[in-house]
Amino acid sequence: MRNEQDELFASVDALLEQAAAQNDLPDPAERKRLREAGGLSQDQVARALSVRRETITGWESGRTEPRPPKPGTRR
Repeated sequence: MRNEQDELFASVDALLEQAAAQNDLPDPAERKRLREAGGLSQDQVARALSVRRETITGWESGRTEPRPPKPGTRR
């Protein structure tokens, strides 16, 4: 199960990097739908991305937007 989660998070990271390059992230409702389709809680995503759960809530509600990681940081 851990390997599946690692693969899923790697896929999410790749999508975020691609979207950041294009500056075209999915809309907030789609972000939530994708997370739920993957069977992940906001807490799981927050831990994987080293952010607070409230950050994920903000991204999914449209109050805030994800930012690409700072160069040299490890999640």
